Amino acid sequence: MYTLYYAPGAASMVVHLALLEAGAPYDLRLVDLDAGAQRDPAYLALNPHGVVPTLVVDGRPLGESSALLMLLAERHPEAGLAPAPGTPGRGAWYAWIAYLASTLMPPFRLWFYPQDLHDTPDVRAAVQRRIEGVWDHLQAHLATQGPHLLGEQFSGADLLLTMLMRWSRNMPRPATQWPALAQLADRVRARPSWRRLYEIEGLREW
Repeated sequence: MYTLYYAPGAASMVVHLALLEAGAPYDLRLVDLDAGAQRDPAYLALNPHGVVPTLVVDGRPLGESSALLMLLAERHPEAGLAPAPGTPGRGAWYAWIAYLASTLMPPFRLWFYPQDLHDTPDVRAAVQRRIEGVWDHLQAHLATQGPHLLGEQFSGADLLLTMLMRWSRNMPRPATQWPALAQLADRVRARPSWRRLYEIEGLREW
């Protein structure tokens, strides 16, 4: 049994999706970010950074969504979240998760929390260009080697990418304006895990 501390639509989303894909038993604990619950001492004892997600695994609280995605894929190989260990696809899978976590998550934080730096129109435009540059790269890859990040094989990396694409939905150029990305998003959003997460977390906007 896992316990996932989450906020609807936040970085906990990919971990929740992975749990649903795996059919693993879990409890959900809402962290109300608007109310500042992430700064509650009881939560900080679990996650000193005061962010979501936190996943309690065998009694031990762990953080970082991309790391938790990899952990769940290893603990539940039957879910097909990752290619088999030792195969070429496994290495590519690790590389894609690391790429998404390092190239998209940091600029998205600056986009949503501009107070973390000296926010000016020029800085905001630079953050937007950085995110859109990643969409350009992913569009080129998916258009020639898709439809998933690993080609024909769906994996947890596609869940992570689709969560990040969702974060762009209110940007001047959302990720779905790139055709191959839009097609991948449609594939992932058609999965039962995505539909079930929307029901559980009460999400409405794509």
